[in-house]
Amino acid sequence: MRTRPGIDILLEDPSPIGGRKWGILSNQASVSSDLEPSRLALAARIGPPSLLLAPEHGLDGLAQDMEAVDDEIDELTGVAVRSLYGNSAHSLAPGPDDLKGLEMVLVDLQDIGCRYYTYAASMDSLMAVAEEAGVEVMVLDRPNPLGGLIREGGLVEEGCESFVSQLPVPIRHGLSLGEIALLLQAERYPNLELSVIPCRDWTRDEYHPSTGLAWVAPSPNMPTWETSIIYPGLCLLEATDLSEGRGTTRPFHLVGAPWLRSGDVLEALRRLDPPGLAFRPTRFRPEFQKWAGRICNGIEIHLRNAGDIRSLEFGLELLRILHDLHREDFAWRQEAYEFIDSVPALDLLTGSPEAREAIESGRSFEALLLRWEGERRDFERKLEGRLLYSPFGIG
Repeated sequence: MRTRPGIDILLEDPSPIGGRKWGILSNQASVSSDLEPSRLALAARIGPPSLLLAPEHGLDGLAQDMEAVDDEIDELTGVAVRSLYGNSAHSLAPGPDDLKGLEMVLVDLQDIGCRYYTYAASMDSLMAVAEEAGVEVMVLDRPNPLGGLIREGGLVEEGCESFVSQLPVPIRHGLSLGEIALLLQAERYPNLELSVIPCRDWTRDEYHPSTGLAWVAPSPNMPTWETSIIYPGLCLLEATDLSEGRGTTRPFHLVGAPWLRSGDVLEALRRLDPPGLAFRPTRFRPEFQKWAGRICNGIEIHLRNAGDIRSLEFGLELLRILHDLHREDFAWRQEAYEFIDSVPALDLLTGSPEAREAIESGRSFEALLLRWEGERRDFERKLEGRLLYSPFGIG
């Protein structure tokens, strides 16, 4: 049985919007199960929105990561689009005037189940402004493509907050976007009028292929569902000068640099033998971003069993291997990361300096992993009885 996302349910009965003045936060992956763009499907039934809001990468998903997107006019509807990813941290939230005159803002975005992925943070920023403006928020929910049973990583320490560490959830959080919204309402926005339209025929033990839904790439470097499975770990490479495969057709499946010794890395990875993954040596040439136009020696990561993969812990071990084997060449990112240049990028991603300091000092990750386990248990207890989908469990 095919899963039906929240937009399908709303299209059956759009009366909750009625004759109200509405806007929507969405992008190119915001489609019904029949691949009809949500904003067009709703406009045909209840009239056009008054405002379109677009997350990082823009309404059509054309911009690369951390690339500013200007406001524009949507060619499909003729409606003004307010970009929530411009050239400063201030641009990451709508201004109070943006919501002026609106009665409701819908949120229809395909999240990928990882705290770094910025769409839930955009929703959080919208919720803050909507509460202040007295505008209702309605989330049209979608399945978490990584399922809802497995969680990895811990929470964010004070001083490491950013656009990629804005949410009070573990790194691989195991929640749907609607469940995150309910959590945020309880913890941050108690006066916000919030509703969630759950999807139907989805349970927490289902990964994306089980839903029967088409995969529409939610961002330029998330071309396949398989990419989302390894993203929580491989995204950590953004904190280094190694290529994570952006600028190729295999983003996050490739890691490399001109100076990388593929044979040594491959040997170390095979000794590590992380569950669910396999590796081969390769060479690639990114067309843009890190090492653009240069031939990189690298490793390609292949999936064997998605249910076995714990990509965050693998990503930490991969960083240690790359650091230890290439001490003279390996470097942490020096440029600003998500508009912050005062905190190392890895600290922003992992939520504390501990992982970076362990790699630099040769210290084990054991203490960090134990702390994360405790934080996940506390998080799980907080969720009991508050989730939209079943079964509930811990991976």
